[in-house]
Amino acid sequence: MDLGLKGCVAIVSGASSGMGRAAAMSLAAEGCNVTLFARRQELLDEAVAEIESLGSGAAALAVAGDSTDAAALAAAVDATVERFGRLDIVVNNTGGPPAGGFEDFDDEGWHAAWELTLMSTLRLTRLALPQLRKSGRGRIVNITSSAVKEPNDGLLLSNVYRPGVTGWAKSLSQDEGPNGITVNSIAPGYIDTERMQRIYAAGDDPAGARATDEAAIPARRFGEPSEIADAVTFLCSTRAAYVNGITLLIDGGLAKGLLS
Repeated sequence: MDLGLKGCVAIVSGASSGMGRAAAMSLAAEGCNVTLFARRQELLDEAVAEIESLGSGAAALAVAGDSTDAAALAAAVDATVERFGRLDIVVNNTGGPPAGGFEDFDDEGWHAAWELTLMSTLRLTRLALPQLRKSGRGRIVNITSSAVKEPNDGLLLSNVYRPGVTGWAKSLSQDEGPNGITVNSIAPGYIDTERMQRIYAAGDDPAGARATDEAAIPARRFGEPSEIADAVTFLCSTRAAYVNGITLLIDGGLAKGLLS
């Protein structure tokens, strides 16, 4: 299936590891040029080298920076347009905020999570919009969390701010549809990432807790980052031009709601 991605240009944030890196790899495998944005320069450079060895014809650019830094986001967009001459796709992805309950966070903690989870997505998209409109086939895909469908125990900050991203994305999809831009979100369930491993490691019985969670998933396993990445790539394709304003839950069948 030709996804119409060859020669397109994407920015993927949080691209040094996990789902962000996997998304960059999946897009590049289809011939899409990619700017990888994250804090860890060394890991970004490794990802660029891997992309350029794929043989797909895709080129890659590493831009190190913090998603909560507006100037760094602007630099990523500017560097992308300078290198590739266009921008067609933005994949918004950041590491999740810290685990914890209501009494675990003061105002500073709430503000930091707001900057990371919500504002970084809004800022990068706002910076990219002129180029996405110019493209005529712009794609915005947000990697959020299954918390937008069902709150997760012990992840209050995510439960609050991830749905904010979903509400914003739905509104933006209405506004930008006439400009040929689609705005969609992916809500991953249990995915085997560094963040998930850290969350389990912080508990008293990491192996036991993970086994309990896996047993509750109908697929009886955690998802792989590549499985999220392939869904991202499809939503960025020309084949998905009529898919707009949705939130795609990818959780191995864990959620039980009829509209999940």
